Amino acid sequence: MSTETKKTHDPEARGVRLVVVLLSLTVVSGLIDAVSYLGLGHVFTANMTGNVVVLGFAAAGAPGFSIPHTSTSLACFLVGAAVGGRIAGRYGGGSRRTWARVTLTAEAVFVGISAVVAFAAPGATATAYTLIALTAFAMGLRNATVRKLGVPDLTTTVLTMTLTGLASESAAGDGSGHRSPRRTAAVLAMLAGATLGAWLVIHHGLGIPLLLAALLAGPQLAPCRTARHASAADL
Repeated sequence: MSTETKKTHDPEARGVRLVVVLLSLTVVSGLIDAVSYLGLGHVFTANMTGNVVVLGFAAAGAPGFSIPHTSTSLACFLVGAAVGGRIAGRYGGGSRRTWARVTLTAEAVFVGISAVVAFAAPGATATAYTLIALTAFAMGLRNATVRKLGVPDLTTTVLTMTLTGLASESAAGDGSGHRSPRRTAAVLAMLAGATLGAWLVIHHGLGIPLLLAALLAGPQLAPCRTARHASAADL
């Protein structure tokens, strides 16, 4: 068996590959939320925890927040998650690698379409709602897929429990900190995506960060496997 073939069938190598995929998708989340929050009226389309809080701000009449924008994001995210769950339930019993690739490729397509819309009609009211709907649906689809894969500490969109684990299970807490590198990488990936996304939005508009997000979420990043094989990949 060749060295390349051995790498292909090595569970540890595949586990590291999956971690890299999910960290890349975490960068995408930072990009998407930078676009949505800074460019689409203070709404999140990847981080739904923040979005629920933002909806509360809007409902209270806080300036700069929009109930229609936030509600559109939540609704489209839930629809995307439902579709992702249906796909996982229907096809997950076969090749999970295949359905994960399909759903993550679909995410890239929806984000890519949003980039095209942003380039074609920047600033239009309809464009804002279209971008919110497309990116929120894509993030819902992805979150359902990542949830099904079930890799610890790599949800790709929410860091609260990751940060909690990083502190509480560190050597300073009550653990060994053996997952600290993975958790730290997830935090840095989100920070990097948000920083880059914010800079691009401020200086170049919405189209370029959305295009970059689509490329990072592309099918070349989606040869995933299930979490039951992921223990060898703990970093």
